[in-house]
Amino acid sequence: MMKYEELYLAFLIYFNRDRDYFECHEVMEELWLARERDPLYKGLLQVAVGLFHFRDGNVRGSLKMLRSAAAKLADYPADSLGIDLGKLRGEVERYVQRLARYHEQTFDYYDLTIEIRDPELARAVEEASSKVKANAPLQLKRQRGPKHELRGKNRT
Repeated sequence: MMKYEELYLAFLIYFNRDRDYFECHEVMEELWLARERDPLYKGLLQVAVGLFHFRDGNVRGSLKMLRSAAAKLADYPADSLGIDLGKLRGEVERYVQRLARYHEQTFDYYDLTIEIRDPELARAVEEASSKVKANAPLQLKRQRGPKHELRGKNRT
């Protein structure tokens, strides 16, 4: 029986339910630091940041982040952390290929979904989703607000 961290549950909720990639970055960065900068968590963080950038129209930033994410996630088993990491990795690699040719053939932004494989994780996400409030309005542009400033003070 695996116990999943609250921050990981929040990341999955913000990613799949809310498509709030800015908040994904915030919670996963906290978890990544707590996990001694584990590259697996960094790769997941970078997937969210890459999607955030592309949705904001920053093709170059998105390509850079998603390339880095694909490289970081490459060495992990397809079923890591209770999710279908193999499927996510393949989708990220396809995004990278399309973004690399974006100047030749544009395409519309689209979301990715992290498929949850472990039934225990699915239950934990479902249970936590009532406690994780969606941010309204959704932050779609790069900006550092008062919420970020408060988080910074709590990290010391």
